[in-house]
Amino acid sequence: MKTIYDIQQLLLKFGTLIYIGDRIADLELMEDEVKELYKSQCMTQEDYQMAILLLRSEMAAYKEGKKGEG
Repeated sequence: MKTIYDIQQLLLKFGTLIYIGDRIADLELMEDEVKELYKSQCMTQEDYQMAILLLRSEMAAYKEGKKGEG
């Protein structure tokens, strides 16, 4: 897993499509879904860790970009 798109594709395999329109809310919901998949043993620890890292870094980058605009 290397991108947010990869995470979206993984979630789609399990029937989960997340789009609210608010990027931060979307990322937070994806993180919750990834945690649930990991708890259900539907993904490896390595994939779980990479997905969480990607999601959190994307959230931080998005928040930082918004902070620079305002």
